[in-house]
Amino acid sequence: MTLILSNDDVEKLLTMPDCIEALETAYLDLAEGRGVSRRRSDCVTPTTWSEDAVYGLKSMDGVVPALGVGAIRINSDIITNPLVGNSRRRVKVPAAPNDRYVGLVLLFSTHNGEPLAIFPDGVLQHIRVGATNGLGVKYMARENARTIGILGSGWQAETQLTAACAVRQIETIRCFSPNRDNREAFATRMSEMLGVTVVPVAQPEEAVAGADIVLCASNSLDPIFFETWIEPGMHLSSIKKPEIEPAAIKAAQRVVVHTHDTEPTLVVARNAKFQEASKGDDWNKARKLDFKTFPTLPEMIAGRVVGRETDTEVTCFLNNLGLGYQFAAAGSVIYKRAMEQGAGHALPTDWFTETVHP
Repeated sequence: MTLILSNDDVEKLLTMPDCIEALETAYLDLAEGRGVSRRRSDCVTPTTWSEDAVYGLKSMDGVVPALGVGAIRINSDIITNPLVGNSRRRVKVPAAPNDRYVGLVLLFSTHNGEPLAIFPDGVLQHIRVGATNGLGVKYMARENARTIGILGSGWQAETQLTAACAVRQIETIRCFSPNRDNREAFATRMSEMLGVTVVPVAQPEEAVAGADIVLCASNSLDPIFFETWIEPGMHLSSIKKPEIEPAAIKAAQRVVVHTHDTEPTLVVARNAKFQEASKGDDWNKARKLDFKTFPTLPEMIAGRVVGRETDTEVTCFLNNLGLGYQFAAAGSVIYKRAMEQGAGHALPTDWFTETVHP
């Protein structure tokens, strides 16, 4: 039987500490070449939905033989690139029927190839990004780190805070985002969720001043953290390349990236208006950094590099590109728990297999 799970199922089956542990273990195999991950691939074309939007078909996959699973994540997106204030944003539109997004994870067995489970990517996407940066905090932030400044108040910010609080004893959190109502609502919700007071502030400098850990968690395509804000001993964390300006990255004594793959494989139709260049100068300035010279998170977890040696070092983790491998590692936990708890709906595997040689 093949399990069909919902986002609600995934949320109940996978905690942040579960995901952090699963990724940490799986990254050891990836560092040693026992696991494999293929670079994300994006096909971009025009769409009839809007002249100012594009259609994007995205896929990313990976295999964790030790867990007996492989996974592919597929997104079918309508994407816009609006200017909000002075900042360019990348915004997915819930354009599918009933105002919904389209993202699926397919989990397969490496033992016999069968499809084990199919579920939406939304909740897992949020958790795995948070868990990845949480591992950066675990290996690179000071052991005595107690304060966080977070820039952003959306869904990414929520899991970034959850992950950081899972690996450090956080006592104080300050949050900035441009929209006052959003940051205040976020602060109230996260204070209750984490049991730590989250204070909304009116300026980004207020959020990061004196912070042991700075978390960037926005949908901005422009820098939101700058070199002049760096203080000794800070750990900087970003969920995409342009959030921390290149000068600030260069100022850090230790920089670790998620992967040496700096960009997805991008195939763009000739008449599609949205391309990498449209993301703006700041996004493309990050290309001037030689990401291949930085060690990766799996290498750090494997002990090949040290994340921090002194309390005064400035460290920086860049979650520069996601890996399909993450969906396999976390997906194995989801599937195991679902089978144990009887979650989801079981459908005949014959519906998803065939007798005709493909």
